[in-house]
Amino acid sequence: MTDSLAKSPPRSHLRGKEIEKLIPGGVNSPFRSFTEVGGQAIFMDRGRGSRLYDIDGNEYIDYVGAWGPAILGHAPEPVIEAVCRTLRNGPLFGAPHELELELASRIVSIIDSIDMVRFVNSGTEAVMSAIRLARGFTGRDLIVTFEGCYHGHSDATLASRSGHHSSGVPEGTARNTVSAPFNDLDSLDNLLEKHQQEIAAVIIEPVAGSMGVVPPDEGYLQGLQALCAKYGVLLILDEVLTGFRVAYKGAQGLYGITPDLTCYGKALGGGMPIGAYGGRREIMEHLSPGGKVYQAGTFSGNPVTMSGGIAVLDLLADPEVYAVLESRANRLFEGLSRCIDDLGAPVSLARVGSMFGIHFSERRIRNFVDSKTIDEKSFARFFHLALEAGIYLPPTAVDAACLSSAHSEADIDETVEKMTAALAAVYN
Repeated sequence: MTDSLAKSPPRSHLRGKEIEKLIPGGVNSPFRSFTEVGGQAIFMDRGRGSRLYDIDGNEYIDYVGAWGPAILGHAPEPVIEAVCRTLRNGPLFGAPHELELELASRIVSIIDSIDMVRFVNSGTEAVMSAIRLARGFTGRDLIVTFEGCYHGHSDATLASRSGHHSSGVPEGTARNTVSAPFNDLDSLDNLLEKHQQEIAAVIIEPVAGSMGVVPPDEGYLQGLQALCAKYGVLLILDEVLTGFRVAYKGAQGLYGITPDLTCYGKALGGGMPIGAYGGRREIMEHLSPGGKVYQAGTFSGNPVTMSGGIAVLDLLADPEVYAVLESRANRLFEGLSRCIDDLGAPVSLARVGSMFGIHFSERRIRNFVDSKTIDEKSFARFFHLALEAGIYLPPTAVDAACLSSAHSEADIDETVEKMTAALAAVYN
């Protein structure tokens, strides 16, 4: 180890050099790279429960959770059995089948704001489709996003000039996306009043997960919903990360709000690629073939993914799952809080359910501007010290970490011990 930067294990290092020649950046999603923390990403071989194992045989307590899906831990047996059983009947029909009917029925019965649902293959697809539907339903073009919120990689959501953005987005598309600061109702009110005849929808992460873990201020989401109603614009809740993770009914159940449309992904699929969006019947019926808003997908609603989703919802229906998640998260934060207080470290903690962030800033992060106070260099040092000790965190100072119900009290105690040592090394 040199300057607190963990070296990749030998086989991972070799494979990393090989893959960079074939896949841009050596990854199929930028989040997986170690660009922000330095060093080279580790190649994983398998996951089981709370643990990941790399191709060199090293073991890690995992807090990435596959970037959200692994709410029950890796490879939960009932989900694996359901998926394998379905796969034997054929992975794809290109026709309706009973499993998609069953999963749709469950979602509609669980989520009060959803009368109808459409399945796609990722959170990005769900958001992209929901935005198109909102535009088709209202006959308006403008979309309001929030600085620092992440909604996938479609043009409409990467058009923001602050937070997540990309080159290659046409200027015409960018003109149809405007942004407001998170946790600021006055700014949103002014924006909606100015553009009310042009705005199709406001889309928001109820708990931001990519500028630190940023909960909504008390009353903020309720106020946002009231403003949308006041100005006659649709509210799209992006629950791709929070859905079925922060609570069984998601963030909308936790905070008591009723969006017009909701987007899902991640935890809903139990590790299978999934996206879904749903909402009021009068809106959803604008989708083709009955309506004029087009959206299609060869793999949408495929039997294997649907069976994984059904198995996950069966398991999550047990309130004990969320009780365990809350207990483990409290145990982790109590231990880390003691360490931070003892060290007097400029670190703050944030959590909603099993989503959490360790923010290397003395300031409580409320919005995108606050997130710029996070000390990325100190986090990178902490990340590599924790990684070398066998703790796997998101390789970025601002993205949400995730607990699973497979994490045991012993896992948490070991994590606190090793994170405490890492924090002490950074700040002593």
